[in-house]
Amino acid sequence: MSAREKSCSHDGRLQEMFGAPMAELYARASSPDASAALTRALELRSFLALAEEQVARVRDRVHETMSADRDIDELSADQLRFDAQWLEAALDARNGYCEALGNLLRTMPPPGRQAQPVRAAQPTVATALPPSVTAPAPQRAGAARARRP
Repeated sequence: MSAREKSCSHDGRLQEMFGAPMAELYARASSPDASAALTRALELRSFLALAEEQVARVRDRVHETMSADRDIDELSADQLRFDAQWLEAALDARNGYCEALGNLLRTMPPPGRQAQPVRAAQPTVATALPPSVTAPAPQRAGAARARRP
């Protein structure tokens, strides 16, 4: 199963932000005029879906190993330590993808609005200060030394 078909913890938020179901968002992202934000969001979403699947697999394996109906002689501390390392790695990846996706969605303009380019404000002629006010006049080296005791 591809990451597109897997569910993910952020699907609802993505659908709300972009205003369409996941299948439609992936279709939009494959068009040549797709926004960079949508493309990046879906890429992160795909990575997140895979990381969440890994977390679930390790969790389920540990639950199966520790189930009450299992023979206690089958328990292996080494195997559980190994699973704990896998779980830690999968959770680190999931948390990183969640953070990156959250940051991307926070910095996007509200739905229906395009980002406006930022332009530096240029002072108008009427409000510009004369050069004598904006930059102090250079002092002569001798005048600066004359003030010292």
